[in-house]
Amino acid sequence: MEDPVETPVSRRLSSVKNIIIVLSGKGGVGKSSSSVQLALSLLSQNPSNRVGLLDLDITGPSLPRMVGLDIPEATVHQSSAGWVPVYVDNGKRLGVMSIGFLLKDRGDSVVWRGPKKDGMIRQFLSEVRWGELDYLVIDTPPGTSDEHISLLTHLHPLFTPTLSKPTTPSSILISTPQTTALNDTIKSLSFTRKLQLPVMGLVENMSGYVCPCCNEISYTFGNNTNTEKIFKEQNGVDILGKVPIDTVLVGLLDSVSKGELNVDVQQQHQQQQNGNNEQEENGDNFQQQSHFPLLDEYNKTASSVIWRSITEKLVEKIESRKQQIKEKLAPSTTNKT
Repeated sequence: MEDPVETPVSRRLSSVKNIIIVLSGKGGVGKSSSSVQLALSLLSQNPSNRVGLLDLDITGPSLPRMVGLDIPEATVHQSSAGWVPVYVDNGKRLGVMSIGFLLKDRGDSVVWRGPKKDGMIRQFLSEVRWGELDYLVIDTPPGTSDEHISLLTHLHPLFTPTLSKPTTPSSILISTPQTTALNDTIKSLSFTRKLQLPVMGLVENMSGYVCPCCNEISYTFGNNTNTEKIFKEQNGVDILGKVPIDTVLVGLLDSVSKGELNVDVQQQHQQQQNGNNEQEENGDNFQQQSHFPLLDEYNKTASSVIWRSITEKLVEKIESRKQQIKEKLAPSTTNKT
């Protein structure tokens, strides 16, 4: 196998162990909230895990609001090693980068054509100083547009695995149970296959409504087997899980977006200003047991239990794929005598 080409993007992301791209065929299926829940679930798996959230929805950034960072203090700072992501917790286990942090007014619209979007995506991938990350979750806009093409073009060098790093970026699909949404998601699946982006599975979001009083599930979009039929049976894509509408989660995200449950970003910035540059550069010596209100509250929701199962399946698939790549790359010993 040929050696991977080195680019500014591949050099910057060399310290990221796993990249997971979140895709959806249409808007309104809960892709961004799923990205946040995936990131939080990955953090819950291991107290030492560090996760990055990259918002590539250039014209409709929503991640800052969902994690309580839609506040004036949450801004991107420049360091000698690149842009410093905004952290959700003081332990710096969850970092976020979004164009929302770069706007003078958070309500400003972003009216950009393809080339300018491409330049911004290239900067996000090559200039953000993530440090050592176990997972980078990339939230993309719905459909298959300029952002997706730019993303995979710049990530192209990372699609050549090596024995030292036997992995490539992978993806998951998010859809709701309606036939229209599933049909649009098929287009996203076709896109991944044309560009050889591995799909680890599909998450069916809003699969029902859980009554907060009796816990009975009402299937608002119909309790049918279309998802399994279209994706599992016809296209060989595993269903990682089905997530019903959770009113407790909705309330949590609303309170976070209103600033009722946020982190002391100003204190984090002061810590950066006061020093610990060595800690920032090597990315290794982060506080592991810091108070993390968003994660603590999320783990109390019913959705967290379902997403924990989804995440376990996803990580198992990623690790299994790594092992398969290792076996393909390992020198053959069958001809040795």
